[in-house]
Amino acid sequence: MAELVFFSGTMDCGKSTLALQMGHNHSARGRIGLIFTKFDRMGESVLSSRLGLSMTAIEVTDDLDFWEHIVGSLTRGLRVDYLICDEAQFYRPEQIDQLARIVDELDIDVHAFGITADFRTQLFPGSKRLIELADRVQVLQVEALCWCGRKATHNARIIDGVMVVEGEQVVVGDTAAATTGLVEYEVLCRRHYMRRMNSQSARAAARDADILPFDLDICPVPPTA
Repeated sequence: MAELVFFSGTMDCGKSTLALQMGHNHSARGRIGLIFTKFDRMGESVLSSRLGLSMTAIEVTDDLDFWEHIVGSLTRGLRVDYLICDEAQFYRPEQIDQLARIVDELDIDVHAFGITADFRTQLFPGSKRLIELADRVQVLQVEALCWCGRKATHNARIIDGVMVVEGEQVVVGDTAAATTGLVEYEVLCRRHYMRRMNSQSARAAARDADILPFDLDICPVPPTA
C-alpha cells in the first residue's frame, strides 16, 4: 500500500541528499516518479544537496494543486509511481492535504522531506500538517553537529554574524544578501541556541580566535523580556 512518509531533521542532516538517493534508487528499478521542491538554495526547479548533487525538479508555487497536477498527468497517459517532495516545510497545509489524498485515492507513494521548526523554534505550517497526516514521521539518523560538537537540534538564523529570533518565517539564506544584511543559517544544540551563541559570536568571546569556547560560563543566557 502507498504511504505518505515525512523524513524530518535539522539542516545539514542529509534530507536533500536522501531525497536525491531515493529518486535514483526508484528510477534504477524502473519506477517513474515526479520530483518537487520549493526555495532550493540553487534556485528554481532544482533539487540540490550541500554535497554538490542536484537534479531537475518541479517548483512548488503557492497556487500549485498537487491533486490536479497528478490527475492531469495520469489522464494524459503518463505513469506516476511515486512523488518526492523536498523542502516540504514551505508547502501550504492545503497542499499537504492534496498529497495525502494522492496516497489514499491514487495509491501513489509520497516521500516528503523537510525541517520541522523554524529559527524561532515554531513549527512550519507544512511540517505541522505533515506530522498530523503522515503515515510515518521518520527522523533522519545522520546527526548534524553544533559548533561545540554536541548534536544539533535547532536551526538558527544569522544576520551579519549575529543570531536573531525575530523576523519573517521564510527568508532563504545561502543565496544573497537581504536588505537587512547577509542571511545565513546554522544548526545549534539547544543550550547554545538558548544562549544565542552561534559559532561566530563564540569565536568573538574566545580568548584565542582559533579556539571555540566550550565552557558555557562564557555563554550567558539572554535576559527574558
